[in-house]
Amino acid sequence: MNIPNKITLSRIFLIPIFILLLSIPFEWGQIEIGEALLPVSHLVAALLFIVASTTDWIDGYYARKFNMVTNLGKFLDPLADKLLVSAALILLVELGLAPAWIVILIISREFAVTGLRLVAAGEGIVLAASQMGKLKTWIQIVAISVLLLHNFPFSYIGFRFDIVALYAALIITVYSGYDYFDKNWNVMKDSK
Repeated sequence: MNIPNKITLSRIFLIPIFILLLSIPFEWGQIEIGEALLPVSHLVAALLFIVASTTDWIDGYYARKFNMVTNLGKFLDPLADKLLVSAALILLVELGLAPAWIVILIISREFAVTGLRLVAAGEGIVLAASQMGKLKTWIQIVAISVLLLHNFPFSYIGFRFDIVALYAALIITVYSGYDYFDKNWNVMKDSK
């Protein structure tokens, strides 16, 4: 259990706290931001989500820089990302901040690519994260963060950046899923 893996595990352990912050109706008050009201519990959850998301970059950087890449890390890192993003997206639907159909498409892509990776692993092939996949993750993080913050700071100018970011996340997510299957279809075709 090296330091990058411990950082990844910390991200997984933050997920239940994040879920509680958005699931329990804490009465911590609200902050007026432009045209919207931001519950303090949503602000705290957003900050926790941003910190947890940042650990994704930190553990990867640390593992590569100090040559500490492990099979456990290769398993835990994408799992932690998917758990965090899926939990956030599902809670955004529950809070009425994101349409369910968009969340269903995004999570379905994650299941499909994970399935492809499992088939590849069964064949002894490791499918590394593509640049498009990494871009997808960061756009999802930006979209979720802005949605959790009720479109702060863009609510001051009346620009719905939260919705633009969510649709951008949807488009990049679907395209990156297509890209994974297009480039790796031979894994499915040639599997035993």
